[in-house]
Amino acid sequence: MACLQGYAQQSTPWNNKSCAVVLTYDDAINDDLDNVIPALDSMKMKGTFYLIGSSPVVAKRMDEWRQAANHGHELGNHALFHPCDGSLPGRSFVSPDHDLSKYTVNRAVDEIRINNTLLKAIDGKHKRTFAYPCGDRQIGDVFFYNQLKNEFSGARGVTGGLATADKVALDNINCYSINGQSAQYMIDLVKQAQQSHTLLVFLFHGVGGGHSLNVDIQAHSKLLKG
Repeated sequence: MACLQGYAQQSTPWNNKSCAVVLTYDDAINDDLDNVIPALDSMKMKGTFYLIGSSPVVAKRMDEWRQAANHGHELGNHALFHPCDGSLPGRSFVSPDHDLSKYTVNRAVDEIRINNTLLKAIDGKHKRTFAYPCGDRQIGDVFFYNQLKNEFSGARGVTGGLATADKVALDNINCYSINGQSAQYMIDLVKQAQQSHTLLVFLFHGVGGGHSLNVDIQAHSKLLKG
């Protein structure tokens, strides 16, 4: 994801390929390290892993995240505590301490910057991308990312869609959230991107378990193998 900035200005976007496909994985879970990274490495592919700084999987397996970054995977910023807007319908899972609707803009920005410092300590990198926790972009009527856009290459949202290089919204990059869909569904999306010469971003959580939002590990493998 970090390489997206600047594609819109290129006369030959996507490095002369028919499209770009980006694999992103949220929430810093054990299955990222146990299932996903070995699968990607076996295919010589790279992924973006959006890490929650407070996740115990970051603390306990920091050396493995560092090794993943050294092998070319991106460690993206998914905020320090993954705050979501608890005032929205279906958000009973949001804890009062990390209810984005109760945050000030400064608190949200500060926590994201602190997570950047942590990630830099792990991978040594100065630029990375951000992913909005739960896709929430605002506190009241304020788009908090406006204070951060110069510190990231782009920000991934949660809304599905394909965009040509000149139409990619770097402050809210479209993606397709995967939760139980088949390999064929995902492969068909890749074919659509190839035909339309667009950017396709996948959003995964669990791969083979580890999260309530999950994709079968065999379906994920079939996607990688095309």
